[in-house]
Amino acid sequence: MTTTKRHLIIGGVAGGASTAARLRRLDEQAEIIMFERGPHVSFSNCCLPWHLSGTIADADTLVLMSPEQFWAQYRITARTGHEVIAISPAEKTITVKDVATGEATTEAYDTLTLSPGAAAIRPQIPGIDTNHVFTIRNVVDIDALQRHLVAKDAKEVVVVGAGFVGLEVAENLVHGGRKVTIIEALPQVLSPLDPELAAILHKELVDQGVDLHLGDSLVEIRNDEVELASGTVVKAEAVVMSVGVRPETALAKAAGLEIGTTGGIKVDENFRTSDPYIYAVGDAIEVTHRLTGKPSLLAMAGPAQRQARTAADHIYGRPTRNRGVIGSSVVQVFDYTAASTGLNEKQAKEAGVDYDFVYVIPGDSVGIMPDSKPLFFKLLFEKPTGRVLGAQAVGKGAADKRIDIIATLITMNGTLEDLADTELAYSPLYSTAKDVVIHAALVGQNILNGEFEQVPVTKVRELVESGAFIIDAREPDEYAAGHIRTAVNIPLSQFRDRLSEIPTDRPVYVHCRSSQRSYNQVRALGQLGVGNAVNISGSYLGICMEQWFEDQASNREPIVTEYNFA
Repeated sequence: MTTTKRHLIIGGVAGGASTAARLRRLDEQAEIIMFERGPHVSFSNCCLPWHLSGTIADADTLVLMSPEQFWAQYRITARTGHEVIAISPAEKTITVKDVATGEATTEAYDTLTLSPGAAAIRPQIPGIDTNHVFTIRNVVDIDALQRHLVAKDAKEVVVVGAGFVGLEVAENLVHGGRKVTIIEALPQVLSPLDPELAAILHKELVDQGVDLHLGDSLVEIRNDEVELASGTVVKAEAVVMSVGVRPETALAKAAGLEIGTTGGIKVDENFRTSDPYIYAVGDAIEVTHRLTGKPSLLAMAGPAQRQARTAADHIYGRPTRNRGVIGSSVVQVFDYTAASTGLNEKQAKEAGVDYDFVYVIPGDSVGIMPDSKPLFFKLLFEKPTGRVLGAQAVGKGAADKRIDIIATLITMNGTLEDLADTELAYSPLYSTAKDVVIHAALVGQNILNGEFEQVPVTKVRELVESGAFIIDAREPDEYAAGHIRTAVNIPLSQFRDRLSEIPTDRPVYVHCRSSQRSYNQVRALGQLGVGNAVNISGSYLGICMEQWFEDQASNREPIVTEYNFA
């Protein structure tokens, strides 16, 4: 005789709802109950910011399924407005409070899955609890913010934090007709990006009318303004706090479940907690980074759904394999797309990985096509194996496509050689015959093989200030339109006849527009007896992008005569 199993789930969004749906597919007879303290289950939290611009006009459309639909389609009970306030592992029960009535009941389980998510961090500063300060984690939050903006006819909004949600909120507020100020304590937006890639977005934000304050923090919120650590005062009719999230672990801690070193709920490879009958998935858990093997936190819907499937499969004895996370992400920032996967330079250094990188700026499609635009692409690889470690892409074209390719390669433990030999779809409208990622792989192989030396754009100001010999390999008309102040114009088309002008007793740094011509010049110089030539990775486009925002923000003297972003 088969005994009906009873599966209880705490949390009804990505991780919880996905666990419930998978359990139902595996067992039509099981009793499955989700408990959600809020009024909604299965809402699209990733789409919340688009309500602010009117792209998603009605907040109710953010709710994907109602409790009635869950029951009708899946025979899953979804109890909204019910908060789980205690877990008793020894008795295999939970205590549930009806939010509306305060009545508490006890529910028994065969298995319990925790998917409580993560709570928005609210720093304890003066004014943080006033009614014009908002966080965004659910439909109620975004609806409350939008109603406040409309009711007060608020024109000036401050967004604190420049991560994914902060940037999405800021953009949608701008599209909704608001004047937006972003305050970020770090010196850049989007921490998954290296500084030279993030700098591209700094310029785009300013170009779109956003008042961007980096390396500064919020210290006080007043009725209609905020004050920053620098002493700057900014008008604010509404303040959106987006400084990060913290795993919701109170229930797990009270139940005696093990908490990991990162502060998330510790789980094994099957997403089972320290109690064999309790699983945990989603933003509240500690995960393992696939490339470093170290514990980390990752608050993303895609991994949460995969974790949910793995946990449900393990509950029913199905073989699973959890190989960790790599942190793939993408975000739109007005006209640009920024995407990343795997390790950036900071993470690689912290993990003690011996690595090198490629920074290239090819076109995202064939150059003579009308919509071709530069794609800023950075690829990290391990030395000496050539194993691909991560990538970042920023551009007006399909940055996400390129990062998805790299994410797939990382998952397969691919190398530069594997990437260079990958056959990709090609049409002049969509890419070049040697796509951005293939281009990067080939350059990476040359670097790995020691065929030339490079220096990053982040070191160029230092080179200029130290009096380094810098060659501009572009044509004279390009040089005249804007150049590094100390650079000597020796174009690729002329350098063979001007070798006597190039010193051989010290390093020579060469750049062009995007590093293609300078690379060819460096390679040729090496064969012509000038073995001290170094390519400036990223070249003039990368230099201008990397320098521009800081020049404006600090009013420092530019190292270029004119910026060039085309």
